[in-house]
Amino acid sequence: MAAVEKSQVPRLEMRGICKSFGATVALDEVSFSVLPGEVHALVGENGAGKSTLMKILSGAYTADSGEMLLDGEAYRPKNPLNGRKQGVAMIYQELSLAPHLSVEENIMLGVEPVNNGFIRWKDVRQTALKAIERFDHPEMQPEVLVRDLTVGAQQVVEIGRSLAIGCRVLVFDEPTSSLSQKDIDKLFEIIHSLKDQGISIIYISHFLEEVQEIADRLTVLRDGTVAGSGDTVSFSTNDIVRMMVGREVKDLYPRSNRTPGEIVLHVKDLAGMKKPQKANLELHRGEVLGICGLVGAGRTELMRTVFGLDAIKSGEVKIGVYAGQGSPMQRWRDGTGMLSENRKEEGLALNMSLADNVTLSRLQNFGPLNLVIPQKQEAATDKWIDRLDIRCRDAAQEVGALSGGNQQKVAFARLLQHNVDIFLLDEPTRGIDVAAKAKLYAVIDEIASGIGHYSGSPRAVLIISSYLPELLGICDRIAVMARGVLGEALPVDQVDEHQLMLAATGQGELGL
Repeated sequence: MAAVEKSQVPRLEMRGICKSFGATVALDEVSFSVLPGEVHALVGENGAGKSTLMKILSGAYTADSGEMLLDGEAYRPKNPLNGRKQGVAMIYQELSLAPHLSVEENIMLGVEPVNNGFIRWKDVRQTALKAIERFDHPEMQPEVLVRDLTVGAQQVVEIGRSLAIGCRVLVFDEPTSSLSQKDIDKLFEIIHSLKDQGISIIYISHFLEEVQEIADRLTVLRDGTVAGSGDTVSFSTNDIVRMMVGREVKDLYPRSNRTPGEIVLHVKDLAGMKKPQKANLELHRGEVLGICGLVGAGRTELMRTVFGLDAIKSGEVKIGVYAGQGSPMQRWRDGTGMLSENRKEEGLALNMSLADNVTLSRLQNFGPLNLVIPQKQEAATDKWIDRLDIRCRDAAQEVGALSGGNQQKVAFARLLQHNVDIFLLDEPTRGIDVAAKAKLYAVIDEIASGIGHYSGSPRAVLIISSYLPELLGICDRIAVMARGVLGEALPVDQVDEHQLMLAATGQGELGL
């Protein structure tokens, strides 16, 4: 990515921004600027201050001190809608669309042209068409309901809504976390097009390779302060990570000596009601087995069927000596735990405490006569807070108040507290920062190897991930799922990213 000419006048300037929540300092004298037609990446760990800074920019928060300039003029948004009308728009990881409304209604929502109290629908249609004609999405017609679109197309609707009323600064917050590679490529084409039109882009992502591909400049936040800033080409991945965490993160993908033991999970000719269509696998004690594939290939359905969340149409699941259909409760009793890809809706009770979330699946031994004593719950949870470096006030704090990375650690801690033998992990590092990833990678290595805090009998890990470097870094074997069919698992040293992607897209064979 070529460096941007530095003599240009900034489109956006944020000078000396400070923000505190009680005794907690979220931002301390943060200065940040974006040039016209520039892609500027904002990176940092969960809790570093990125979200707070962007909420101040959008108008959702008011800074305690500091100032903002937009094209050289004072910018003080009263709320997000007011900020949007002034030309600053946000595209969040969790899209803020009304799925029951049409594309054109979503694009113009809140800014509909009105005449004597009536919406001018002809003008709505014309403005919506003008916004979506910039993008190559023929299925995205004005009258189509948003719920009938793919996630990638829905994201384009969100972008179109921002452009419809004159966007000058567009913020993307983790835009690729739920997208297929095809949709990611389309998104990057759109970003390049917006950049050519002079629109300033702020790009927030935990995927550093994306940052290095798409961003002209980057700014790193750490603990509410600017840890570094400059042209992206001037920084290596290690440089960025060092600024993010304040130290070297060596051996991001640790791999201790692992000796595969007996088969603990055997899946034979498994088919679900829709997906998977056919799956065979053997998971050994003491190994990490990875499954990759495109979104919609059936990876999550396979794991849900194995865990008993989805019904088995045909085939067999054998865990230890038990074979047959099993409920999630039975799987827990068999020593199998699952980490869902959707932690907010399926993985955690956000309005409950850390202690409740960590211990919910196994409440025995927390008091006499099946009683649960909160102090004992919290004492058990404190161990995992320390081991997993969960950043929280204490074990009694609500999980919903934690950052995404710390929420994921809580969900992982439940499996460790339950002392499961088989870990089923569906996208365990999605949406979390590099330091949180490094911690989870180290724990996965220790439980599979039977070392460190988890010394003794090695455990077995089955992991689904869309991030191929992750699978190649931590797995012993990898299998590819394509169109509902799971291919043969091959040793990790026999495959590479190119082969895996070809197999996932049906353009090559890898045990399929």
